[in-house]
Amino acid sequence: MNAPARRHGIAFTAGPLVRAWYAARPTPLATLLRPLAWLYGAATATRRGAYRAHLLAGARVPVPVVVVGNITVGGAGKTPLVQALVAALRERGRHPGVVSRGYGRRTQDVRAVRVGDAARDVGDEPLLLATAGAPVFVGRDREAAARALLAAHPDVDVIVADDGLQHYALARDVEIAVLDSNRALGNGLLLPAGPLREPATRLASVDALVWRSTDGPAVSRGWHVREYVMRLATKPWRNVSDGGPPFDAALLADPSTVAIAGIADPASFFAALRAQGFRGAAHAFPDHHAYTREDVVFPGARAILMTEKDAVKCTTFRDPRMWSLPLRTHVDAALVDYVLEKIDGPEAPRDAGLPRDEGSARL
Repeated sequence: MNAPARRHGIAFTAGPLVRAWYAARPTPLATLLRPLAWLYGAATATRRGAYRAHLLAGARVPVPVVVVGNITVGGAGKTPLVQALVAALRERGRHPGVVSRGYGRRTQDVRAVRVGDAARDVGDEPLLLATAGAPVFVGRDREAAARALLAAHPDVDVIVADDGLQHYALARDVEIAVLDSNRALGNGLLLPAGPLREPATRLASVDALVWRSTDGPAVSRGWHVREYVMRLATKPWRNVSDGGPPFDAALLADPSTVAIAGIADPASFFAALRAQGFRGAAHAFPDHHAYTREDVVFPGARAILMTEKDAVKCTTFRDPRMWSLPLRTHVDAALVDYVLEKIDGPEAPRDAGLPRDEGSARL
C-alpha cells in the first residue's frame, strides 16, 4: 500500500522510496533526490550548529533527561527500548516519566496519556508506553510536556524522552541512539534520498548506541565506544477484544486469515508471521495509520493478525477475530548501569535485582 506519508515536512510515497533507501546500491530515485537531501542536510546542520554555538539554548528541567532516538526515519526500536529502560529504572528504585511528541495525533496540546485514550488523540506509541505504568505526557514542545509531567507527578526523578534526539530545545543528560541490525543506515543518504535524519557522523556524539534485532542475536559493530544490544522476542498471541477463545495455531496456516501492519517496517512483521507458518494475505498500511472500521472488515477472514501498535488503534471496533502479537524487549543491563552512572555519578547503585544480561518490558 503506497499511501502518502510525511516526515519532517517532506511528503513521500512510502513504498518505492523506502525500497530505494534500503536497496543494495543507489537507485535512480535516490540519485534524483540527492539535491533535496543536500538542502535538507544544510538546514539540519545550521540548526544543530546554532545550538552547539549557543546561539540557541536547550531548556533544562529540574530532573535528568534521557533521550532515546535515532538518526533514521522510523522502525529502529525506540519505543520498545524506552519501555525496557523505564521498567529497568523502576526496578532500580527510580520514578521515571516519559515525554513524547505523539506523532500522528489529531490534537496539538500538551496532555497526559492514559490507558484507554484514543490513539488519534495521544498517538499510538505513547498509548503503548502508558501501559508500562509510568506517567506519559505528549507535546510537540518536549520542554512544555516535561514541565507539565513534573507538575502533575512531582515524584518523577528522571524523564525519558521517546524520539527526541533531534529536538534540541530540550536539554538532555544522556543521548541513546537505536539502530536496526538488519537495515542499519540504509544507503547512508539524508532525507529524502535516504532514511537519515542527520548525517552518520552524528552517532559519534551520542552517549550510547543500541543495536536492535528481531530475528537473531544482535551484535556490536564497533561503530561507537559504547555499544549495547537489545532483542525483541514474541510472547503468546493476545485477543484484542479480550473475549475470544485461546489462540489456535492452525489459524496461521488458514488461507482466510489476514495480517495487517501500520508500522515503519511492515515487511519485518509479515516475515515473522511467515516464519510461524502464516499462509494468508498481508496488508501493509502507512506507519501510524489511523484505522477505521472499513479498513478491517475482511469478510470471510477467520482471524486478523496485527502488532500491538495496530491493536491500540482498533479497540473501538474490535472483534474476537483480532489478535495482536506482543513483544518482550531484552536489553543489556550494562546500559542501565551506564545511564544511572551518567545521571547519578559513578557511585550509582548497579544491578539492584536486575539480571546481568537483560532487562524486560512489554511492547
